[in-house]
Amino acid sequence: MSSGTTGPEQGLRQAGERIELAIGGMTCASCANRVQKRLNKLEGVTAEVNYATEKASVTYAEGVTTDDLVAQVEKAGYTAALPEPPAARGGSADGTAGEPDPLRELRTRTVVSLALSVPVIALAMIPFLQFTYWQWASLALAAPVVVWGALPFHRAAAKNLRFGQATMDTLVSLGTLAAFGWSLYALFLGTAGEPGMVHPFSFTVERGGGAGDIYLEVAAGVTSFILLGRYFEARSKRRAGDALRALLELGAKDVAVVRGGREERVPVDSLAEGDLFVVRPGEKIAADGRVEEGTSAVDRSMLTGESVPQEVAPGTEVAGATVNAGGRLLVRATRVGSDTQLAQMARLVEEAQSGKAEVQRLADRVSGVFVPVVILLAAATLVFWLVTGGVATAFTAAVAVLIIACPCALGLATPTALLVGTGRGAQLGILIKGPEVLENTRRIDTVVLDKTGTVTTGRMALAEADTAAGEDAAEALRLAGAVEDASEHPIGRAVAAGAVQRAGELPAVEDFAGIGGRGAEGTVDGRRVLVGRASLLAERGMPLPRELERAAERERELGRTAVAVGWDGAARAVLSVSDTLKPTSAQAVSRLRELGLHPVLLTGDTAEVAHAVAAEVGIDEVVAEVLPEEKAAVVRRLQSRGRTVAMVGDGVNDAAALAQADLGLSMGTGTDVAIEAGDLTLVRGDLRVAADAIRLSRRTLRTIRGNLFWAFGYNVLALPLAAAGLLNPMIAGAAMALSSVFVVSNSLRLRAFRPWADGSGTAERPAGARRSDAAGEARESAARVH
Repeated sequence: MSSGTTGPEQGLRQAGERIELAIGGMTCASCANRVQKRLNKLEGVTAEVNYATEKASVTYAEGVTTDDLVAQVEKAGYTAALPEPPAARGGSADGTAGEPDPLRELRTRTVVSLALSVPVIALAMIPFLQFTYWQWASLALAAPVVVWGALPFHRAAAKNLRFGQATMDTLVSLGTLAAFGWSLYALFLGTAGEPGMVHPFSFTVERGGGAGDIYLEVAAGVTSFILLGRYFEARSKRRAGDALRALLELGAKDVAVVRGGREERVPVDSLAEGDLFVVRPGEKIAADGRVEEGTSAVDRSMLTGESVPQEVAPGTEVAGATVNAGGRLLVRATRVGSDTQLAQMARLVEEAQSGKAEVQRLADRVSGVFVPVVILLAAATLVFWLVTGGVATAFTAAVAVLIIACPCALGLATPTALLVGTGRGAQLGILIKGPEVLENTRRIDTVVLDKTGTVTTGRMALAEADTAAGEDAAEALRLAGAVEDASEHPIGRAVAAGAVQRAGELPAVEDFAGIGGRGAEGTVDGRRVLVGRASLLAERGMPLPRELERAAERERELGRTAVAVGWDGAARAVLSVSDTLKPTSAQAVSRLRELGLHPVLLTGDTAEVAHAVAAEVGIDEVVAEVLPEEKAAVVRRLQSRGRTVAMVGDGVNDAAALAQADLGLSMGTGTDVAIEAGDLTLVRGDLRVAADAIRLSRRTLRTIRGNLFWAFGYNVLALPLAAAGLLNPMIAGAAMALSSVFVVSNSLRLRAFRPWADGSGTAERPAGARRSDAAGEARESAARVH
């Protein structure tokens, strides 16, 4: 088959990488298992095949080409091709623009088969409808269903037979053809074709000779029920992948690039790194970039799940696929194509959906041997009932065994839940890197939170302004802010920004001078103003008066940095700055506790700062003054005490700890290194999303386990009933179809997952801001340093 290849470049792809192949022709879990075994027979190849996504995730060593992989799949009787890149999928939501819709064909086959089968089933089940020669009318209606309606099953069974294999299609084809063939024998060679023949219906198998019995309702009904199940399954699988397809469709299709001083509308694919492009109000931002001109608000909800637009100005980083909700922006592209945040998110979601949880591997092993075992069981049932119950009994019981045992539900249990769970996570700004992550979330009992950038914003802010007796706080802020406005130091920038907010517009500064990391000075309104450490002011003959010394000491105890301000020969104020606490951190810690997790604050800051932040957010275990390289050792120490640890961080210095932890949660607002090291990526920097990520992961895992329990339990209970002659084959077919529909529908319930409702997260406030409530005092007293 040549359909599997995509051109000469396919075989030249670099070896040793991981690729995905789109697999065609799979109809059940055992098909996926067969393709996987075939690929893994190649030396240096490790493959996992996912029935729900119809993809093979393959890692191959040097010496193996993708042409070899495609050929190996085709030897198993299936097709393989490299999936089209997202940009090429553009036309339709499912990426099949210009191609026949397989769902439409299946729907037509299902509707026609059902329309023909309903009267056949009614005639067989309701004796008073059985007019003279009704059996021949049933044959006329059932024949197209068995021949045309079940044609996909017969084709697949024949193809598998050529390769010496048996799948679910083999069971369906064998069962329906056996029922139809027996009916033809009874009608033409037995007594079933005689006028006035009556055929009572039973939910169980009736004992008898069989020459006067027909099973057309079984042949037509089973075909229709399984087709209906397949249709709902296919539709549900498509819905399960909607989130990822929606993610891929988010990007802009064209962009207004500035070239030679003029705007030129070009396809987004031609945008290059470093290009300037224009984004007008209401347009999508075409690529990740940095704002060069203009101010606006950007709606990031499609990427982060965050409903509040982000204010942007020159210098602000923006992500592709977000929407410009305000003014005109001129943006310089920094990451385009597959390097953008959108493309990376889509890649992470696709990789997660193509993996398998540990619980699914058992199901794969079972489904791999299930079909041959069922055929042997059906043969044994046939022999047993031939000896003890007659031909008709033996035949119907064997057919029931064949039909009831189809292992579709087993194959769908994990992939559909993963599809929906990871897709829903992507909509909420939660990227789950793989199914094994779900297993880890169940065992977590401790969550370690890095302070800077995770619990706090990592940005300094003005907290308090204490003045000497008789001094005006607004005037002190105005003068100090004017000097610091010329400084590039983070503390200086925080003082200047706070001064503007509290005292209004700042005057100009003259003769500005920075003083070696200790402070700065300048002339403001004719006064020589000095701002910096208390020791610097003391050296200049401006020691702090007692009330300001007490204020500075109090601020240091709260974990803040005290900045002294003096002019006209005297120290006149102490300003304090601190890292800004994220407004939702306390609520996030409370939610993590509700999930049964014990929070630990980890920081390289001083014990005083750690105490203050921990007390503010409600954490009672603190590990402070830790060097970056020691963070992984802290995680190991907690693990050595028998704890199962999750780590939440965002910086380069968190990467080792994220990798060491049993579960790493990286903030998407952080560095690429941290994101790569984490198991779960939280696209927006809100710590509450960490709690939602763990909730979603746990709920997805519960859904997988529930699906597998149903699928295993259904087969374990149904097979003995069928073999014992307690199930009519038509009822068995309906039950088998319903089991698959149930599993997929159960997985689709994950689409309704909602994050915890936003609580009382208020405006950002400096970490360590004073609390008057008893709970805050209790937390402060309980905070301890390890």
